Amino acid sequence: MSEQRHSRTARSPSPDLFEAGRQADLEQNQPLAARLRPENLEEFVGQDHILGPGRLLRRAIQADQLSSLIFYGPPGTGKTTLAHVIANTTRSHFITINAVLAGVAAIREAIEDAQERRDLHRQRTILFVDEVHRFNKAQQDALLPWVENGTVILVGATTENPYFSVNRPLVSRSRLFQLKPLDPEALRTVALHALDHPRGYGKWNVVVEKDALDHLVNVANGDARSLLNALELAVETTPAAAGGGPIRIDLAVAEESIQKRAVLYDKEGDYHFDTISAFIKSLRGSDPDAAMYWLARMVYAGEDPSFIFRRMLIFASEDVGAADPQSLQLVAAAAEAFDRVGLPEGRFHLAQAALQLATAPKSNSVLAFFDALAAVENETDGEVPNHLKDASRDSEGFGHGANYLYPHAYRDHWVAQQYLPSGLQGRVFYQPSGEGRERAIQEDVRRRRELQLAAMVEEEAGGGEVLAVSPEDRLKDQWLRRAAGEFSGHLGSIRERIFGALSLERHHRVLDLNAGTGLLSWEAARRVPAGGVWSVCGDMTMAVGLRETAAQLDELDRPTVLECGLDDLEETLRKQDDPGLRFDAVIGRNALGPLAGKADAVRLIAGLMAPEGRISLVENIQRQAQRLSALVPLDDLEGDLGERVLAAEEGIYEDSTNPRVSWDADDLAALFEASDLAKVNCATEIYTCSRRIAVQQLGHWFNPGGEQHHTFAHHLRRHMDDQELHQVHKLFEQKLTDKHVQWTTTYLHLTATAP
Repeated sequence: MSEQRHSRTARSPSPDLFEAGRQADLEQNQPLAARLRPENLEEFVGQDHILGPGRLLRRAIQADQLSSLIFYGPPGTGKTTLAHVIANTTRSHFITINAVLAGVAAIREAIEDAQERRDLHRQRTILFVDEVHRFNKAQQDALLPWVENGTVILVGATTENPYFSVNRPLVSRSRLFQLKPLDPEALRTVALHALDHPRGYGKWNVVVEKDALDHLVNVANGDARSLLNALELAVETTPAAAGGGPIRIDLAVAEESIQKRAVLYDKEGDYHFDTISAFIKSLRGSDPDAAMYWLARMVYAGEDPSFIFRRMLIFASEDVGAADPQSLQLVAAAAEAFDRVGLPEGRFHLAQAALQLATAPKSNSVLAFFDALAAVENETDGEVPNHLKDASRDSEGFGHGANYLYPHAYRDHWVAQQYLPSGLQGRVFYQPSGEGRERAIQEDVRRRRELQLAAMVEEEAGGGEVLAVSPEDRLKDQWLRRAAGEFSGHLGSIRERIFGALSLERHHRVLDLNAGTGLLSWEAARRVPAGGVWSVCGDMTMAVGLRETAAQLDELDRPTVLECGLDDLEETLRKQDDPGLRFDAVIGRNALGPLAGKADAVRLIAGLMAPEGRISLVENIQRQAQRLSALVPLDDLEGDLGERVLAAEEGIYEDSTNPRVSWDADDLAALFEASDLAKVNCATEIYTCSRRIAVQQLGHWFNPGGEQHHTFAHHLRRHMDDQELHQVHKLFEQKLTDKHVQWTTTYLHLTATAP
């Protein structure tokens, strides 16, 4: 059997002063986890997402440039240890208090000490508050002004979500870092370190069998303290073998030392809300396996089944709704059955209800009510239309109910008439999905709306010709936009598409290949506040603008602006403080298309990726750009002039020497695949919008240009004389000036993953 052996020869303690001996005894009697607490960053194990090379927190600790911090994470992940590392690293005075034991008096004493050191010695003070969420409001308020004026730099540690458990003013003045459960490899490193280190069992003769160590690591579930406590119990309660042999820790001893996996869960805190959120999102995503797992997590941790049923009853209407109306009835019946049966058999009813919801077709069309509610809250109340009013009381005096069309008197029991107030006619609230039962009614709803709109327009036009809806009519225009599914905010949709493919985490490092105005860089900075953003900007003017904008942010929050092109990027990064910097995500918009050396750029990008890093790029495929010749009737030109216009324009896009047009989606995908990147995926999209052609735009197209700036007219002149060029220009002016045309742009969205 494979085993891990650690043996050291014990030495007799040398005489020392009484105080030193007492201190040594005190340290030796500390729990193993306390004795092995790391002293510096090099000894710290795990949390590479916030302490790895180039990470913001590591840079801040090494530079001794800390602002107020709050460490948030489950037990045993190193929050208190990290505070001690800071204490051993910083030149500031370090004070530690525990929020469970300390009161306002302890805070006041720490503040007085900090003021004295600042005034007399010009020394900063870092105040570490363990379990900071245990401070009540009065205690947190007592601390706030001294954090705000810089008398102390707060370092807090908490297992509770600070956004809910710590005063908002304190949170807003602190930088938050989330620590995660340690992975098995990190836990194994911690255990082996304990067996080898003199402060642990390095002087003992201990043998830990491989399956025993595997069990300790597995059941510790990411908690280093739990692992060390179990290891300590196993070693110190197991007798050595006869004849001075080793202390042998086998699987049976390990199982006795740590028997049951601890599931992180609290019924009022983060894990409670995070787990029910994961459960609901798994139901919404129609993943029955994940739904069963999260349900089991909650039941195992002792969650109240009535709470789970309550959330499933809401889900049955909110997310399944009209797509499968039977789901609500089934969940309600399961909840009633659970009340009669109870646990443990009632778990069958929980599971059945969850499986029904996970596998049911989904529709959130009931949200139509909240759209209508917003209209009631925000818009002027509309009078009930006369034909809908109650005719039983005053039809003779006021004509209420007159001209109402009784649907049952018509074919299919339906007739086109308006049911909304006049100010809301044409508004759409309910959008049936294409799932389940709603799929069958979707087309009927759409057809009836079209007839109702036609009835409204005809009524307003006095029965005359139906005219196009005026753009000044906001309500009707809104109806048409929703009915046609018109795109809006095109740049915003591109940005969301780029970031939607990344799954960024707060600690990630992001490289923006073509920062420009910062469209992507600023969004990246918002999404990775504990990581960093590096923005490549080849234009000096743009780089200056980015830096001026970034100057408004705290220094540690600013993107690093790299004033260079992609061909100089490697050399520029080499000059940075960390030449081994690697990126978790690479983003860009129109970063590669104009480059002549695309293959070199792709190889460079691949070499800058961290393991499993993601690439998300959007490129405008210029070869498939909108043809200007398609906007006008070329048949109006004399002779073969129209054909020559076509030939001139196609010549622009067939120029193999022009890097902007000499590639397509397959070419770019092949370059990424050749660079050993995985999961290379390309998707093209044609975007069409209405575009007004102004006089200035026409002037730009037909400007003579020059050798450095080739205009449309420059290419046309190769196929015609000046008089013929004038004819073409005249045709464009007549047909396009101040006219709206349908303009198409073809985009490529490329994603890839580093191995």
